[in-house]
Amino acid sequence: MPDPAVPPTPPVPLGALLDRDDLGLRRIAGPDDPATAIHWAHTSELPDPSPYLLGGELLLTAGVHIPEGADRGPYFEEYVSRIVAAGGAALGFGLAPVHETVPRALVAACDAHGLPLLEVPPRTTFSGVARAVWQLMARARTAELRRVTEAQQSLAAAAARPDPVPSVLGRLARRLGGWAALYGPDGTDLARAGRDPGREVRSALADLAAVVRPARRPPPGPSPEPSASAPSPASAADTLGDTHLTAYALGGGQGFVLGVAAGRREPGDHTIASVAAVLLSLLTGEQQGGGGAARSSALVRVLLGAPAPEVAPLLGAGRWVVVHARPEGRPPDGVGASALGAALGSALVDLADDVVRVLVPAERAPAPQPGWTLGASAAVAPPEWPAADTQAARALARARATRTALVRHGERAGFDALVSREDAEAHARTLLAPLAAHPALVETLRTWLSLHGSWDRTAVALAVHRNTVRQRIARCTALLAADLDDPDVRMELWFALRHRE
Repeated sequence: MPDPAVPPTPPVPLGALLDRDDLGLRRIAGPDDPATAIHWAHTSELPDPSPYLLGGELLLTAGVHIPEGADRGPYFEEYVSRIVAAGGAALGFGLAPVHETVPRALVAACDAHGLPLLEVPPRTTFSGVARAVWQLMARARTAELRRVTEAQQSLAAAAARPDPVPSVLGRLARRLGGWAALYGPDGTDLARAGRDPGREVRSALADLAAVVRPARRPPPGPSPEPSASAPSPASAADTLGDTHLTAYALGGGQGFVLGVAAGRREPGDHTIASVAAVLLSLLTGEQQGGGGAARSSALVRVLLGAPAPEVAPLLGAGRWVVVHARPEGRPPDGVGASALGAALGSALVDLADDVVRVLVPAERAPAPQPGWTLGASAAVAPPEWPAADTQAARALARARATRTALVRHGERAGFDALVSREDAEAHARTLLAPLAAHPALVETLRTWLSLHGSWDRTAVALAVHRNTVRQRIARCTALLAADLDDPDVRMELWFALRHRE
């Protein structure tokens, strides 16, 4: 954060003013550091302007205040020392009409105290210098706002990725040119990104994270003495050598902390890191509102034996879609599963070994998600959830086999309406009876038919070797005593498989 004694404006490098040909400024004393920060331009002809300085100013004077014989006394020494003590960044001395040249004693005093001294030519007005400072500040402010806006957009896009937490940390580390880490409630380094700053910096950042981590709630029961400890701060900053350290407590009171270590500290960095902290709070925090209470109530009732139709009204929807999902190129994790649920508009998420299942209200039709392969069931009422779960699993297998981002289970009611459900199920039982004792053969036949007889795609969908698929289909052909190359046979078998349940 900027020094509170300095005006809250973006600083202007002194070198940027010296580079302006229209001003014609020339440094004649003090350190040659073009990066000297100028926060303000102020004009004063007082012998002691220090009470009116905030710090960081380019103080402009024409020397009206200089008394006769000042060169032979301590006047300039005291004048410059007071400016430096007040935090003045540089001194500009205007030539004519009062002084034709800059007093040599003033040059010596500025050299002695390390205050940059600029010669302002007669053609350049002080208001022109001040206007140039403001113009450069406006450009710096615009550039900083653009940088912060682009960083916010980049972080938001990272939060929508399948691996949101590592993505947000990676984008944050790149934007700030440093290292970012997410600490768990017990202080464990859960995820990190960026250039490793070394063991000493990592240890210091972990200690700083402990400062902002909320204290754990005491166990239930009477407390011998009331606690008088102050609440933990929302953020804290420190330095270790040339490295700036910052820690942000994530919202929700769960104890997660974002830590950042960077070699530089720009004015917009705090805003960028705060945006990342908000996104990480959403990704890691548990939402305990009314919806959370309803879900908890539904879970308890299910565990106590309540049927699904009785529990479903607590979840707030009449018809539901079951979605099965797998991330691309990696196993699913809890944070990614939660982010997927948020993207699909549902908090009802189940993370299994190799698949994420989400129960989505039917009015929120699932859409393809970057980095995920999805299979969606038909919209069903709660009593049909188990069947919808099977539909979603098969749709996901087909999506993976065909390399499609989203496959939906079709509701083709036109042909089915010609035959009653009871007759269709009886026909299916009779036709598929030879396969009844071989569930693997039934599933292989169903998948093979759905993929138009493709051996390779069926093998991918079932996660088996293509030769295994060929052997199973050959076994089905033998048991059914049917020609599976005949399209009529395939159509009849597909109809039977659709009604086998």
